[in-house]
Amino acid sequence: MDLSKLTALEAGKLIKNREISVTEITKAALDNIDKTDKNYKAFVTVCHDEALKQAEEVQKKIDDGTLTSPLAGVPMAVKDNMCTKGILTTASSKILTGFKPFYNATAVEKLEKAGGVLLGKLNMDEFAMGSTTETSYYGPTFNPWGENRVPGGSSGGSAVAVATDQAYYTLGSDTGGSIRQPCSFCGITGIKPTYGAVSRYGLLAYASSLDQIGPMGKTVEDVAEVLSIISGHDPKDSTSFNQEALKFNLENNVKGKRIGIPVEYFGKGLDADVKTRVLEAAKKLESMGAVVEEFNMPELDYAIPTYYIVACAEASSNLSRYDGVKYGYCTPEFEDLTDLYCKSRSEGFGMEVKRRIMIGAFVLSSGYYDAYYKKALQVKAIIKNSFDKAFEKYDVILSPTAPTTALKMGENLSDPLKMYLGDIYTVSVNLAGLPSMVVPCGFDSNGLPVGLQLTGKAFSENTLMNIAYSYQQETDFHLKKPVLKKEMEA
Repeated sequence: MDLSKLTALEAGKLIKNREISVTEITKAALDNIDKTDKNYKAFVTVCHDEALKQAEEVQKKIDDGTLTSPLAGVPMAVKDNMCTKGILTTASSKILTGFKPFYNATAVEKLEKAGGVLLGKLNMDEFAMGSTTETSYYGPTFNPWGENRVPGGSSGGSAVAVATDQAYYTLGSDTGGSIRQPCSFCGITGIKPTYGAVSRYGLLAYASSLDQIGPMGKTVEDVAEVLSIISGHDPKDSTSFNQEALKFNLENNVKGKRIGIPVEYFGKGLDADVKTRVLEAAKKLESMGAVVEEFNMPELDYAIPTYYIVACAEASSNLSRYDGVKYGYCTPEFEDLTDLYCKSRSEGFGMEVKRRIMIGAFVLSSGYYDAYYKKALQVKAIIKNSFDKAFEKYDVILSPTAPTTALKMGENLSDPLKMYLGDIYTVSVNLAGLPSMVVPCGFDSNGLPVGLQLTGKAFSENTLMNIAYSYQQETDFHLKKPVLKKEMEA
């Protein structure tokens, strides 16, 4: 049996039934990383010794009945912007060289308490700023579906680790599409939960009003189980909603569900293959009993400029704490404190991070605050209201995830504006604080995956999961796998 091909829940069932041990499946996962990741660079840190030690401890707790979660003993990995106690956490930036937190992010802590075994930390765009996982200090991550194709970003490592069967599930973070777009490019399933549904404590902040941690996996069932573990109130996070963890009752039934399709999402700039696959998915849901219709949502045209003003403004504030004094990278030569700050930040941050800090500082500066930032917050509220109005009529909104399939390396990196426009279908969801998930819905003419995005009103994750689950029960796109380089070489 090839253990790496199992879903997370299948692996958990074998562990629970004593058919395999936690140590056995952890060793298999680590061996697979050693063999595979040299070609794809999903991991920036692999915790060989720590994972095996953790596996032994988890096995004892499963044996004595302490751990009963369906995912107890199942190996996983998390994005490098989530704090992990005693394990290197850098947000894939030089500025955090050598930083090892003394605590776990709440989401990581909850998974480990449920019996998750941490394999390591995953590559990402530096401080989650990017859409291709090419801005990482450690170098790019490669999409297994095509030669020299990007995996999407910023959670590219999290997506590739699942697509290449190196981890059974992963955690990513989503500020403007950073879970959903990599899921689309890599042919896997993932969800950006409602803002406040999952604690952000221990997440290295990019834009605090937009950031959200979420799970990525092989199937809707896996993603639902992970989300049920990591969601729920956390007193350490002031934006965490005071409610119980999300629970899911998955069933194959979309009859009567009302699905809206914004016409603005299917105009100029959308790749023909992507448009065809997404509309085919809409037809499929309609044939299963859903009510599908188009509607107008013109406010979406303002999402990109609004998002980048708000996100960059918050980033310029959040990243001011990295100064070369308390932790991380410090320039070796400086004349005074001001020189220390300037050189450490200039040498420690990459070009994309510096660009966004400068944009943020500009829109918050005297004389421009009202013209840009204040106005962006007003438009943000208008976008939120437009979603609220849409959800008076529809249960979910269906759309593409990205205007194209996975791009070639370097195609967007040299043109920041083009890269920013690639977020056109995802950023509005973060501005409104809504849940949104992606499932594979086919392939383009080059054999690259296409992702279907489903968005719901706040805390409607169960509705999204059920529609996505029903779709996966009637299709097999999520079962398709890329041919990995190690397999081709063999």
